[in-house]
Amino acid sequence: MDKRPSTPQAYAELVQQALFEVEELRAAVEYDMDSMGMALDFLDELEAGVRQLRDSMRDGSYQFGDRDLPFMKIVEQQDDRILPFKYLLRMINATHRQGLAVDEDE
Repeated sequence: MDKRPSTPQAYAELVQQALFEVEELRAAVEYDMDSMGMALDFLDELEAGVRQLRDSMRDGSYQFGDRDLPFMKIVEQQDDRILPFKYLLRMINATHRQGLAVDEDE
Protein backbone atom coordinates (compact mmCIF):
# COMPACT_ATOMS: atom_id res chain seq x y z
CA MET A 1 0.00 0.00 0.00
CA ASP A 2 2.44 2.65 -1.22
CA LYS A 3 0.07 4.66 -3.38
CA ARG A 4 -1.56 7.81 -2.07
CA PRO A 5 -5.36 7.78 -2.13
CA SER A 6 -7.01 9.33 -5.17
CA THR A 7 -10.29 10.50 -3.62
CA PRO A 8 -11.19 12.50 -0.53
CA GLN A 9 -13.23 9.52 0.68
CA ALA A 10 -10.25 7.17 0.42
CA TYR A 11 -8.07 9.71 2.25
CA ALA A 12 -10.66 10.02 5.03
CA GLU A 13 -10.78 6.21 5.26
CA LEU A 14 -6.99 6.13 5.79
CA VAL A 15 -7.32 8.61 8.63
CA GLN A 16 -10.13 6.55 10.16
CA GLN A 17 -7.97 3.42 9.82
CA ALA A 18 -5.14 5.22 11.61
CA LEU A 19 -7.49 6.04 14.49
CA PHE A 20 -8.52 2.39 14.67
CA GLU A 21 -4.84 1.38 14.79
CA VAL A 22 -4.15 3.87 17.59
CA GLU A 23 -7.04 2.40 19.58
CA GLU A 24 -5.74 -1.13 18.95
CA LEU A 25 -2.27 -0.07 20.11
CA ARG A 26 -3.77 1.43 23.27
CA ALA A 27 -5.52 -1.89 23.97
CA ALA A 28 -2.24 -3.76 23.45
CA VAL A 29 -0.41 -1.38 25.78
CA GLU A 30 -3.05 -1.79 28.47
CA TYR A 31 -2.86 -5.57 28.10
CA ASP A 32 0.95 -5.81 28.15
CA MET A 33 2.36 -2.87 30.08
CA ASP A 34 5.72 -4.58 30.59
CA SER A 35 6.74 -4.74 26.94
CA MET A 36 4.53 -2.01 25.46
CA GLY A 37 4.43 0.54 28.28
CA MET A 38 6.77 2.95 26.53
CA ALA A 39 4.02 3.63 23.98
CA LEU A 40 2.05 5.43 26.67
CA ASP A 41 4.57 8.26 26.43
CA PHE A 42 3.31 9.30 23.00
CA LEU A 43 -0.05 7.59 22.49
CA ASP A 44 -2.30 10.34 23.86
CA GLU A 45 -0.61 13.03 21.77
CA LEU A 46 -0.67 10.88 18.64
CA GLU A 47 -4.33 10.04 19.09
CA ALA A 48 -5.22 13.70 19.66
CA GLY A 49 -3.37 14.69 16.48
CA VAL A 50 -5.07 12.08 14.31
CA ARG A 51 -8.49 12.94 15.81
CA GLN A 52 -7.88 16.63 15.11
CA LEU A 53 -7.08 15.77 11.49
CA ARG A 54 -10.24 13.66 11.18
CA ASP A 55 -12.37 16.35 12.81
CA SER A 56 -11.04 19.03 10.46
CA MET A 57 -11.96 16.79 7.51
CA ARG A 58 -15.46 16.35 8.91
CA ASP A 59 -16.10 20.04 9.59
CA GLY A 60 -14.65 21.19 6.28
CA SER A 61 -11.72 23.16 7.72
CA TYR A 62 -9.03 20.73 6.53
CA GLN A 63 -6.49 22.00 4.01
CA PHE A 64 -3.66 20.17 2.30
CA GLY A 65 -0.29 21.74 3.06
CA ASP A 66 3.39 21.57 2.25
CA ARG A 67 4.42 20.91 5.85
CA ASP A 68 4.34 17.71 7.84
CA LEU A 69 1.30 17.07 9.97
CA PRO A 70 2.05 18.00 13.60
CA PHE A 71 1.95 14.39 14.85
CA MET A 72 4.70 13.29 12.44
CA LYS A 73 7.39 14.37 14.92
CA ILE A 74 6.02 11.73 17.28
CA VAL A 75 5.74 9.14 14.51
CA GLU A 76 9.30 9.50 13.28
CA GLN A 77 10.71 9.13 16.81
CA GLN A 78 9.13 5.69 17.28
CA ASP A 79 10.52 2.30 16.39
CA ASP A 80 8.45 0.27 13.93
CA ARG A 81 8.04 -2.43 16.59
CA ILE A 82 6.31 0.04 18.91
CA LEU A 83 4.37 1.76 16.10
CA PRO A 84 3.70 -1.00 13.54
CA PHE A 85 1.36 1.19 11.46
CA LYS A 86 3.96 3.89 10.91
CA TYR A 87 3.68 3.35 7.13
CA LEU A 88 -0.01 4.31 7.31
CA LEU A 89 0.73 7.57 9.13
CA ARG A 90 3.50 8.31 6.61
CA MET A 91 1.06 7.78 3.75
CA ILE A 92 -1.44 10.13 5.37
CA ASN A 93 1.32 12.71 5.77
CA ALA A 94 2.49 12.25 2.16
CA THR A 95 -1.08 12.79 0.96
CA HIS A 96 -1.36 15.88 3.16
CA ARG A 97 1.82 17.31 1.64
CA GLN A 98 1.43 16.18 -1.99
CA GLY A 99 -2.33 16.01 -2.40
CA LEU A 100 -4.45 13.20 -3.70
CA ALA A 101 -2.91 10.88 -6.29
CA VAL A 102 -4.24 11.64 -9.74
CA ASP A 103 -3.68 8.99 -12.38
CA GLU A 104 -2.98 10.76 -15.66
CA ASP A 105 -3.78 7.63 -17.71
CA GLU A 106 -7.45 7.51 -16.79
